[in-house]
Amino acid sequence: MDFSNINIWCWLIPLLCTLLGAIFGYLLGKGKGGDNSADLKLWQDKNAKLQADLDACNGKLSAKAAAPVASFAAGAAVASIPFNAAAAKAAFGKTIKQDDLKIVEGIGPKIASMFNDAGIKTWQALSESAVADCQKVLNGGGDRYKIHDPASWPMQGKMAYEGKWKELAKWQDQHDHGKL
Repeated sequence: MDFSNINIWCWLIPLLCTLLGAIFGYLLGKGKGGDNSADLKLWQDKNAKLQADLDACNGKLSAKAAAPVASFAAGAAVASIPFNAAAAKAAFGKTIKQDDLKIVEGIGPKIASMFNDAGIKTWQALSESAVADCQKVLNGGGDRYKIHDPASWPMQGKMAYEGKWKELAKWQDQHDHGKL
């Protein structure tokens, strides 16, 4: 038996399979690899439109959020809803001073002072503030204020500003430090 022919076929068959596979793969790849510039242009146009929409939304949001804070920081705050101290006292069982931010669950004397320094001095100003702006005020106070969650503060400020004392007291009774 001649083993020299078997050795040649052991090398020749894998070599031929590899060569045929490479040629076949090249031809398949060349057939699918057409011009993608139209698809690229379509996606670039979609991206540009989405970016323009995002910029427009951010512009509206920043203008809306900056206007109330700027007017309150300038001292132009005028309460258009009258404060009813008797109703507040009836709901909370203690005397409430007008625009006392400490009535909001989670705001104590130090945080109220930080908000006053940031130009948020009234319940109306707090109600018109974005939660992100409240978080920025807290972040300015350092690490010790990171545990506070201002997510409900604008809503509570709005209830106080609108004189919804029973609703505010009920909400605070149902929540433990602003959480369910």
